[in-house]
Amino acid sequence: MAVSHAYAPFACHPDVSRGRRFAESDSGTRSVFQRDRDRIVHSTAFRRLKHKTQVFVYHEGDHYRTRLTHSLEVAQIARSICRVLGLDEDLAEALALAHDLGHTPFGHAGEEALNQAMTSFGGFDHNAQTLRIVTKLEHRYAAFDGLNLCWETLEGVVKHNGPLLDPTGTCTSQNGRLPAAVAEYTEHHDLELHTYPAAEAQVAALSDDVAYNSHDVEDGLRAGLFSLSELGEVPLVAPMLAEVTAAYPNLEHGRLVHELVRRLINAMVSDLLAETRRRLAAEEPRSAEAVRALGRPVVGFSDAMAEADESLKSFLFDNMYSHYKLNRAHSKARRVVGDLFRLLLAEPECLPTEWRQRADGPETHATARVVADFIAGMTDRFALAEHRRLFDMDSHT
Repeated sequence: MAVSHAYAPFACHPDVSRGRRFAESDSGTRSVFQRDRDRIVHSTAFRRLKHKTQVFVYHEGDHYRTRLTHSLEVAQIARSICRVLGLDEDLAEALALAHDLGHTPFGHAGEEALNQAMTSFGGFDHNAQTLRIVTKLEHRYAAFDGLNLCWETLEGVVKHNGPLLDPTGTCTSQNGRLPAAVAEYTEHHDLELHTYPAAEAQVAALSDDVAYNSHDVEDGLRAGLFSLSELGEVPLVAPMLAEVTAAYPNLEHGRLVHELVRRLINAMVSDLLAETRRRLAAEEPRSAEAVRALGRPVVGFSDAMAEADESLKSFLFDNMYSHYKLNRAHSKARRVVGDLFRLLLAEPECLPTEWRQRADGPETHATARVVADFIAGMTDRFALAEHRRLFDMDSHT
């Protein structure tokens, strides 16, 4: 369908999408990328993000980010950037809303535990699991499994962190192997794993960085894991904090933190826009295909901002992600995920009926993948409840 939008020449235009794996008639009211976004919003996996950990487990407080609120914040930033650059906002929004669908309960601690448990069965990767969800595990439509998203959306999901293969076809991951879910899917549907994705996907990926850096600052301060004075030692933050305290010397703590965070987001977005415009002017790509063919990202931070971003990440790692309070929560989370995996792999008859029917016996590769799918789809609270049901003799099944 025709869409009223001032597209840049290097944007992904929905009217020339590469289409869906399973042919469908067009919508009379929505572009193909709007339709993808809507399918993601209506998916079961998206609703579960409400009770999946971003950094803090759900019961630690009502105001900390969850995977759902984080995804919404990423989508807002991505849309704003795309609007300025003349890119397709709906494609970027779809990718922002989908990018964390494959996360396990308990955030990265849960993923680490599941990946370790799956070592002998191809490992576990949350980006690959997102592809598995949107192409196989969502069971909503009569004609196909998954959501039957457009090629451009699937490309952006898989290449969230860039190409998976180098130009020679060699896998770029540390273990030299493609995630099992990606290898399985791309045997039948080529997602051109050796190229960078379109500009909209690059925007969505960096919007993720902007959102989680700035909002983890806010959540870390709220939790008391570090102080404003400690944060003020970070080069990116120091001048902003000085400006806010000078302009508003008696500002209450909560407002001061919010003012600092909004300035942090604005600084990162402004730098990204300036650097991306510089790269676009130098490269002059005339199509989305030209963006893919560049062999390097066209969307990015300046060298100075990239260095400042790494400094902030390092501060958060040392003062927040490695804090003993979070380490204790992560330790419990890893035990819960590990316990569930080992028991269900050894005794698949304990799986719910629809999952048990997909398994083929104890300790097999197929059963391991079913168990991983089952656990990865759990919310934090369901995982804790399932652990009680399976390991606590006083719990009712």
